[in-house]
Amino acid sequence: MVFRRPKPDPWEASRLAFGEPPPCHDHIFKNGAYIFSGSGDRTIRIWQSIGGQEVVVLRGHNDTVYSICLTRDERYLVSASSDYSVRIWDLETNEQVGDPLWHNDKLSALAISSDEPYIASAGLDSKVYVWCIEAALQQGGNQICPNRSAEQMRWDEAILDAQKVIESNPSSHRGYELKHTALHEAQRYDEALTAFQIMLSKLDHTSDPQTRKLRPQYLSPSDVEVTIRQVIHTQTKNIPPRLFDTTTGLLHDRDAQINVFKTSTQYKELLSLTLTTKHADRPSERIEEVVMTYFRYAMLSHRWGEKEPLLREIRDKAVYELEPVGGVHKLQSFCGMARDAGYRWAWSDTCCIDKTDNVEFQKSVTTMFAWYRHSALTIIYLFDVFPSSKSGALARCDWNRRGWTVQEFLAPKVVIFYQKDWSLYLDDRTPNHKESLTIMQELADATGIDTRTLVAFHPGMRGAREKLRWASTRVTTEEEDIAYSLFGIFGVHLNILYGEEKQNALGRLLQEIIARSGDITALDWVGKSSEFNSCLPAEITSYKVPPFVPSSPSEREIQTTVSTLRNTVAVELALKLYTLLHNTTAPRFANCRLHLPCIVFPVTEVSWGRDQASYEVKAEGLNDLRITTEHKLIEFSPARRAQQSFLLVRPWNRPPLKPPGFADSDTQGRTIPGSPSRNSLAGLPWAAFCRISASATVGRRIQKN
Repeated sequence: MVFRRPKPDPWEASRLAFGEPPPCHDHIFKNGAYIFSGSGDRTIRIWQSIGGQEVVVLRGHNDTVYSICLTRDERYLVSASSDYSVRIWDLETNEQVGDPLWHNDKLSALAISSDEPYIASAGLDSKVYVWCIEAALQQGGNQICPNRSAEQMRWDEAILDAQKVIESNPSSHRGYELKHTALHEAQRYDEALTAFQIMLSKLDHTSDPQTRKLRPQYLSPSDVEVTIRQVIHTQTKNIPPRLFDTTTGLLHDRDAQINVFKTSTQYKELLSLTLTTKHADRPSERIEEVVMTYFRYAMLSHRWGEKEPLLREIRDKAVYELEPVGGVHKLQSFCGMARDAGYRWAWSDTCCIDKTDNVEFQKSVTTMFAWYRHSALTIIYLFDVFPSSKSGALARCDWNRRGWTVQEFLAPKVVIFYQKDWSLYLDDRTPNHKESLTIMQELADATGIDTRTLVAFHPGMRGAREKLRWASTRVTTEEEDIAYSLFGIFGVHLNILYGEEKQNALGRLLQEIIARSGDITALDWVGKSSEFNSCLPAEITSYKVPPFVPSSPSEREIQTTVSTLRNTVAVELALKLYTLLHNTTAPRFANCRLHLPCIVFPVTEVSWGRDQASYEVKAEGLNDLRITTEHKLIEFSPARRAQQSFLLVRPWNRPPLKPPGFADSDTQGRTIPGSPSRNSLAGLPWAAFCRISASATVGRRIQKN
């Protein structure tokens, strides 16, 4: 039997560009009138060889078409695809004829015998199948002679031997047990499950008491299905409930995803394998491994554009079959990229959330960080970064200015950046761009987030002020989203209340951070006070200015301070101060009012500073200060007293205090508990509040002279 292989197109110079790479070999009619080609866009196209006009598009494959052949009479075209199928097309009607001819893996090669009764196809399953063309045209055909390895032949023989055991003793379970094992190893899982069920039936109805005792050792198919369902429920807790099937382009909810899994080869293999395991040794790890691998998914991080497809426009439609315009083309390309990377499932925020369902929408917003966190891959699409762009384009792109994208690049463990044409950013072929030193350093420079945090970010309250600074230059379409987009980064779960306005949304977030962590660095800001609480900022931009970190005192300054205090402060007073500071309560909010432990310093003098917005201030117990504020203060001094009282209020951060105790006179480098030191007042940022006659509170930063 001689087979004709597809030959490369000799007219390479006139090859027509279309679809996605990689296309398969082209074919030309004998008279040279037409060119046939297949492509990564899942189509086969027919072109006029002169003029290049497209004549026909054949659709039906669900993945890249890698190879095509024409029969000798040019009546039929045969195609092989990575969707596991071989398909036959009638070129008179331009329709698919017969049923698809299926492999167990992606196909990569195709041939037709010279006398044309047979088709040969080969794929990644290491098998070559031979099909009868005539039978295939009628009913989908059967494999004629797949090449079989020695191992496959051995299991075929084992199946025949098991059948002989069954025939010799039809009432015994033993033959069916052997048949199940042989069929399982031959990867004929449906038949294996049938054999196993018959084996259980034989054990259930045997009259031999000793044989009946064997029955409890085996799991029933229903028991195994329950176990697998429990594992699926556990493993899918942190993945989006609605995902694209990248092989078909259809959008599935969780139940549909599970149903697809149950029809898969992986599920049948797992079910068949688990049935052979005794109760004492359930292969839970194997079940978890298979389920986790099957439900791996890719996420899309992008800048929304015009005409993004919504759920109602995508539901019950194959995305690959939609007109590739606007956001649909982006969605098609994303799903294709995820599929080609080996992921069955994919998620996009444009159409995988039902925004008309308030419960689903709120849950999606609050759990989105976890979805990105548990994704196998996050694809970041930069629509305004062109293929010719050099390093630095990432910092200038619109994606880098959006609020939601902060969590979208911090949460995932694996990310890949793509440019406008879906080529790799900077042509960096690192499998995970979080492992690319070049891209991570560029992202660090663009965001102000250090590379270590970019690569291995952990959500939580630690470093609250710095995290707020990350978001201070970002913008969102909905004003409340500037706060909501940070919920996952801080690990908080609050209600989503669109319409509450950003001051309230940001206020609730800052309130939660301070109340839960006791971290008052969020009070270190510059700008307009919030209507939610005057101690909090009205805008996230108030955190743009880096936090004030005073220099730590030198050892000599510490010793001088200690010596001064030793001569002026009684031990009893120091102990009292220590106890008072040690027993202060943590910061908390109640009815939007901040309860904050503070140290109060009476202001003794206020004078104008070097410019109109600054004042020189003297206060009891503090060095001279310079205050910058938009509010107009009245000048006064001990010689010219004011009618109003001025106080400087220093929030107490409850730093770790050492146990009370005083050293001997020769002890050096130690401080009296509660005195200014690296661990107390001098080492913490100043967030000062001027209270004037207890009537108004003005929050502004204080600069020391």
